[in-house]
Amino acid sequence: MKVLIITYYWPPSGGSGVQRWLKFATYLSDFGIEPVVYTVDDPHYAILDKTLENEVPKSIKIIKKSIREPNNLVSLFGKKNKKRSAGFLDANPSFFGMVAQYIRANYFIPDARKYWIKPSVKFLTKFLSKNGIDMVITTGPPHSLHLIGLELKKRIGVKWMADFRDPWTEIDYFHQLPLTNRAKEKHHQLEKEVVSRADCVLVVGKTMQQNYLKYNKNIKVITNGFDGDLNTDNVQLDKKFTMVHVGLINADRNPKVLFRVISKMIKENKDFANNFELILIGKLADEVNKNIEKYQLKSYVKIIDYLPHHEVINYQKMAQVLLLIVNNVPSAKGIITGKIFEYLQANRPVLAIGPTDGDLAEIIGKTNSGTIVDFKDIKTLRSTLIECYNEYKNHNLAVKSKNIEQYHRKNLTEKLADIINNVTLSNVDNYKD
Repeated sequence: MKVLIITYYWPPSGGSGVQRWLKFATYLSDFGIEPVVYTVDDPHYAILDKTLENEVPKSIKIIKKSIREPNNLVSLFGKKNKKRSAGFLDANPSFFGMVAQYIRANYFIPDARKYWIKPSVKFLTKFLSKNGIDMVITTGPPHSLHLIGLELKKRIGVKWMADFRDPWTEIDYFHQLPLTNRAKEKHHQLEKEVVSRADCVLVVGKTMQQNYLKYNKNIKVITNGFDGDLNTDNVQLDKKFTMVHVGLINADRNPKVLFRVISKMIKENKDFANNFELILIGKLADEVNKNIEKYQLKSYVKIIDYLPHHEVINYQKMAQVLLLIVNNVPSAKGIITGKIFEYLQANRPVLAIGPTDGDLAEIIGKTNSGTIVDFKDIKTLRSTLIECYNEYKNHNLAVKSKNIEQYHRKNLTEKLADIINNVTLSNVDNYKD
């Protein structure tokens, strides 16, 4: 069995987008499936982590083709000193910045990687005919890659799995884009066509699965996960009462309620003030930095712009408490921040801020890995922090997680292999009109 994985994010890309299929590709051969990876030759990644190149098995065949990305040209209209995007929309763009955002939103549909579609389809049509590929797998975002799979499905009838690491029109920032009604309709039309025409659709959570079942009856859930062992016996915990958050914090994740509660606890409790430290690893939106200053927390917050993945894992294991923040957006219930699974591996108490009836809350509850409080629940957040701090002072701050082995990347890949085998052997049409 041989599968072709079409992905934009691949080492040396850093960040969360690369982990899912890097690990699937690593373990698929253990279950009798040979992965071939098709990716970009000259990408403009927002985050680089060259250490991940060492994690790519040498046995995997990797095909790279150049891509023409118009983002650099369009960004000339934006601010001259603006850093390459890493998941943020400029909240206060200049006039030319607004023009750039409008162009990106309405002329590059579904996204700025759309110019990779035609040359990829042309190349892969020939490649597939000569190399005995049993299934094509596309993973998005960027969702333009799904259009490669869609076109290959139409042209040559290859079995095709579309993997959604994040939703399309329900993604957290979709409501922020300056889209015309025509552009919105185009996005919805393309999303429906991709989901309905794929032989199988893979998603990371139950909410997304329910949203897509109206288009296709073969929607499977495989969450993200963690890799490596679960042994934390020899880890030396931080001496301070550290709360560690890993990942970017954009405006929708700005934890105002947390800053407010911490600020008050620092003023009321000198002992807490002497011991507390908030460590934020990843890029922060300007709004987040402003709130840190507003609540006079700069001396209590350590900001680390980016760390290689292996170093991040060490911070997670040594933390007293691991902080997780869900985007406060209409689609929040369906958001499962991928970092939760590595938090589970770290075996430290998780404090999450998000919907208490969402997909993330279900995972935290079933694994007994921590507490989730609602976006505005000051009372519960404060009482949880006080409880954690008291346990820290008594040297018994710990968590008794359960059933987390199911989220190991190898176990998840076994589930994926079963789905691939079932789809490639099936002639059932899953389309729902």
